[in-house]
Amino acid sequence: MKINEVARLTGLTTKTIRFYEQKGVISEPNRSDNGYRDYSDRHISELQMIKRSRLVGFSLDECQELLDMSRDPNRRSADVKQKALEKIAEIDEKIKELQAMKTSLKTLASSCPGNDSACCPIIEALSKGEE
Repeated sequence: MKINEVARLTGLTTKTIRFYEQKGVISEPNRSDNGYRDYSDRHISELQMIKRSRLVGFSLDECQELLDMSRDPNRRSADVKQKALEKIAEIDEKIKELQAMKTSLKTLASSCPGNDSACCPIIEALSKGEE
């Protein structure tokens, strides 16, 4: 099948599909006599797995690892689970960082009168590196 059909079936852009192919994340499609890429159901499956993996926070390199694991009949589910648990820990850390950022920003916003004055405690604090 042609790349436009693959894009329609996966919800990815043709540019993204070509990028994944160029990076070697998906298996290389066959080429027809006229040089057009000829994608198979396997490519659809790979691309859907990448898309879903990205949606839950995996990087492209991590998606490649997961795809490699999916292709390995001798994989261990414990290894896949470990990757998921590591990603959860990473997400939890990011949430903590975002919560700290939010708290700092709320503190700065509460110190600002928000009036017509040029004096702004937020600008002053950010300029001086204070919170």
